[in-house]
Amino acid sequence: MTRLASLLATAGMYVLTGLAPAGAAPMEPASAQAADFTEHDFHFSDGATLPDIRIHYVTLGTPRRDAHGEIDNAVLLMHGTTGTGKAFLAPAMQRELFAPGQPLDTSRYFVVIPDGLGRGGSSKPSDGLHARFPHYGYGDVVEANHRLLVEGLHIHHLRLVLGTSMGGMQTWMWGERYPEMADALMPIASQPIAMAGRNWLWRQMIVGAIRNDPGWQGGDYAVPPTQWTRVMPIFTIITNNPARMQSEAPNRDAATHLYDTLVDDAGKNDANDVLYWFESSWDYNPAPELSKIRARLFAVNFADDLINAADLGVMQQAMKAVPNGAFVEIPETVQSYGHQTLAHPEVWKPYLVQLLSDTAKAH
Repeated sequence: MTRLASLLATAGMYVLTGLAPAGAAPMEPASAQAADFTEHDFHFSDGATLPDIRIHYVTLGTPRRDAHGEIDNAVLLMHGTTGTGKAFLAPAMQRELFAPGQPLDTSRYFVVIPDGLGRGGSSKPSDGLHARFPHYGYGDVVEANHRLLVEGLHIHHLRLVLGTSMGGMQTWMWGERYPEMADALMPIASQPIAMAGRNWLWRQMIVGAIRNDPGWQGGDYAVPPTQWTRVMPIFTIITNNPARMQSEAPNRDAATHLYDTLVDDAGKNDANDVLYWFESSWDYNPAPELSKIRARLFAVNFADDLINAADLGVMQQAMKAVPNGAFVEIPETVQSYGHQTLAHPEVWKPYLVQLLSDTAKAH
């Protein structure tokens, strides 16, 4: 396996693709506590209802209560499109974010990391309903996380909401839906506009490959379909810095081996789950309601991120509507990994430190 394939398997793919092999799970911090919360009578935005859904989550640190008995040190972290909360348990995240003296030092903060609806240990199509599982949208993922906090953990205010990729998109939505609930918002590697252009085209390549795979059988397959996996390397193309890819796969044999590795890794995922991951962005369009955001928001993007192309000028226009917002587009450097720079907190951590400082108030 090339170093690029190894990196994707152990770090970057946790964030966006969820294609990490089972043995690559990072060691959890000593304070990590995992649990499941059952949410009853869940109404989906497509009109469907399930009597129960399960949200799996991990917490780090200990809740601290104010004079009124309310938890006042909670932080919500939301992962990428096909990853799980394990993205935030990777060694780099633990070292750069949660260790003593770091910005989310778990001796100071109570960190909540859910597996988003449809992913990981949370309710998803592969649990048994297959294509009869409600066609959830990003709004449903946000609502399920909100119910986990309020009903499950009795958290009514957040010090910070931070999300990467899809989690970044949901951070914009969070600020609009619950404008008074968080002090600070940090969407990373996302743009607050509806899916369109290149960002929609590559997702449709995957959706179309699954729906047109002869083995998919309308989602009721007995034998997992495999033809669709041949399209999945589009992920690596769209989410990684091209100079790094050229360096790690410098000749045809190396690039072919990388392709075969990525196809094999894709086949470790359930086709229905993957289909829902990409179709769930159908309701994403925070642009019309950006003015509802009241928390301090600092967005971080990367100049070499092909998914959230800086040359579209999206952020320059969108941020005009955010009352208390700012953004940065980090230039391409030797530390760049394209979209996957989100898995390298050493690059964007200084902006998190500044955001927490700016919103410190009485904390």
